[in-house]
Amino acid sequence: MTLAVVLGGLGSLGMTPLDAPSPLAPPAPVDARAMGIGRYVADAIGVDLDGAQRSWRSGRGERLTVIALTSVTCPLCRKFGPSLARIESAFSDRGVKFVHVNVSGLDSTEVMRKQVADLGFKGLYLNDRDGAVAAALGARTTTEVFVVDAGNTLVYRGPVSDQYGVDFTLDAPRQRLLESALEASIAGKAPGIAALASPGCAIEPKQVSSTSAVATSPAVTYARDIARIIQNNCVECHRAGGVGPFALDSFEAVSRRASMIRAVTQEGTMPPWFAAPMHGADGATKPSPWSNDRSLSSAEKQAIVAWIDAGKPEGDRAELPAPRAFVDSAWRIGTPDAIYQLPEPIAIKADGFMAYQTVVVPTNLTTDRWVKAVQIVPTDPSVVHHVLVFALDAAAAKDPRTRRRLGADESGGYWAAYVPGNDHYVLDDGFARRLQAGSSLLFQIHYTPNGKATSDQMRLGVVFTDKAPKHVVRTAAISNVRISIPPGADHHREAGQVRIPANAKVLAFMPHMHVRGKAYRYELESANGGGRQMLLDIPAYDFNWQLRYELSEPLAVERGATLHGTAWYDNSAGNPANPDPTKTVRWGPQTVDEMMLGYIEYYLEDEDPMRPGDLEPGSTPRRGLGAGGARGAMFERLAKQFDANDDGTITKDEVPENLHPQFDRLDRNDDGELTKGDFGA
Repeated sequence: MTLAVVLGGLGSLGMTPLDAPSPLAPPAPVDARAMGIGRYVADAIGVDLDGAQRSWRSGRGERLTVIALTSVTCPLCRKFGPSLARIESAFSDRGVKFVHVNVSGLDSTEVMRKQVADLGFKGLYLNDRDGAVAAALGARTTTEVFVVDAGNTLVYRGPVSDQYGVDFTLDAPRQRLLESALEASIAGKAPGIAALASPGCAIEPKQVSSTSAVATSPAVTYARDIARIIQNNCVECHRAGGVGPFALDSFEAVSRRASMIRAVTQEGTMPPWFAAPMHGADGATKPSPWSNDRSLSSAEKQAIVAWIDAGKPEGDRAELPAPRAFVDSAWRIGTPDAIYQLPEPIAIKADGFMAYQTVVVPTNLTTDRWVKAVQIVPTDPSVVHHVLVFALDAAAAKDPRTRRRLGADESGGYWAAYVPGNDHYVLDDGFARRLQAGSSLLFQIHYTPNGKATSDQMRLGVVFTDKAPKHVVRTAAISNVRISIPPGADHHREAGQVRIPANAKVLAFMPHMHVRGKAYRYELESANGGGRQMLLDIPAYDFNWQLRYELSEPLAVERGATLHGTAWYDNSAGNPANPDPTKTVRWGPQTVDEMMLGYIEYYLEDEDPMRPGDLEPGSTPRRGLGAGGARGAMFERLAKQFDANDDGTITKDEVPENLHPQFDRLDRNDDGELTKGDFGA
């Protein structure tokens, strides 16, 4: 057994029996890394229908190879057969080839020939009677299909579709899983769902003979193992032209930084990912729900250590993965339809601290537009810590009080955001954000001097769509502006909540605190109570990485449910980033202050985009910048926090002194009280 197998399947793609889903389980996403996604697929030999020994690679395609397991006697294989033949025909001219592997061990050559003739399979057909191909794949059921790229890396593993299961049959598939994976891979993207349970007949593990399996190296190598780990988790930033300070896209580059890579991966500093694993009611670890999860598994961390301890062997260069393709242009969203740039460069000093910079840029739009892609591009990304962009309607953009409030508040929800390694978004078809006619973009920028005086004049590019979307994407925030963190407290807790006014689907989360932020947690309480469901747990928050946690599948949240946010802070001298452990810390816009924000990206299920409702948490109306009904919703939120005697009026003495400037800006008639009338309701 190879060391790679011992370390969790780096040389083979199988799961342990305890981890593997039941062969009877319906199609459902499973842990992609545990299922071998992103790993090297070893060669193996079967026997073709003429009795000759053939490697599965002899039937490979130029771009992608589909290894489709089959059996003449398995009922589900028979059901999926016509779909496989149709998909093979549809993709045959696009650089995709199929290799059909019969894993029964009992089917005769005669019945296999008849299967090929009846279904019209065109690709190589192998009888895996010795189990070599199934062993190389770590295959579990007779219906699994494996999509392998030109560099022998596994990119998809699962069923053809969700049309058939052990105990169900649908008239048509709801998800064409294999086709979606092929389309994404051809486009140079990772499949949205890369690994699923594939119901079928269980494959009995077999002893592989020495003549049927292609020999593999007993050691972890760079070419076969480490290059894939680095490529899947690091080169997004660490490449030529990336935001990382150095490239990790070659054997020499990785081997010369191996000791540092070992240190930061073992400590969890890199790759930057802070979400704790999710667990079920039985305590078992659940598959990661995050589509952008770049964390390393224990097996991957062990492989890095084993590789270094073995002397960093390069291995066979023929086993290197196909290089990832990156867009050479600064615009990863494609050519923007409009570019909004800061009117003047902002000077960044060489060292020390810089206050947040706020700049308003008009869009000059004469009609409302739908936006499907946004990217923020600094001219000097080395000094940009993070950026939040707010969309102001025409009235708000002209109101200096509103501009100041938004620059200090942030609690209404951003329109776009930038952090290193996450500078853009491209929404799926049917989704868009609204940008109103006459609107302006307010940039709130956090610069971090890095030892050399420079300047930055960042741009924001947008791609419009003329087609009205099915769903409007917005961002709301769980916030608590009354936070008060005592001096010296090393584990101080603050909490906030948002009640959901309409059925919604949550797309992503992004917590935001400053340098005393220690941990953050999102939980969901249903409208009927019954306890809280953990959605996202970040036990070790890091201000240096304002990460967005993107769900693989939207999370349904029913009307009347409550989203809870809980934050913990370290205001002690033991926090090396703490600017003053003797200070009581309250809400404020600068790094020396604190915030308690849990951003939520979402859409309303039943909303007509052409007739937006008033209850829009996190949208412009909620901030008092649009429809009166939503301005009233903002007042209700503030009243819940500050109206101590529940008389429907917020007086200045009910508000903490540090928030009196905000109170004065909202008190439009200067009578010392806030009512719905001050919010235009």
